[in-house]
Amino acid sequence: QVQLVESGGGLVQAGGSLRLSCVASRNVFSMGWYRQAPGKQRELVASITSFGITNYADAVKGRFTISRDNAKNTLYLQMNSLKPEDTAVYYCNAYLAMRNYWGQGTQVTVSS
Repeated sequence: QVQLVESGGGLVQAGGSLRLSCVASRNVFSMGWYRQAPGKQRELVASITSFGITNYADAVKGRFTISRDNAKNTLYLQMNSLKPEDTAVYYCNAYLAMRNYWGQGTQVTVSS
């Protein structure tokens, strides 16, 4: 099993930046960030493997950067040039043994 604890959400004006962090209870090969806006399905934002191979949703390419510190079992999401449409609850995800694990979620609100 994996426990995930997120931090770093908040309220920011459009064009601003935020950095999310997620501490995992163990090292996991595949991790990522998802988000869910009100009335919408949860969607992938970005993912990264232990080798540093990344994948981004088209909506965030060039603005968000996912990274990880394997020694600290910590995942990051640097979000720049934030837009009101980025407003959502952001969830840390770990995929292990064909099972998805989720953090509690952290709210990101971008005002116009």
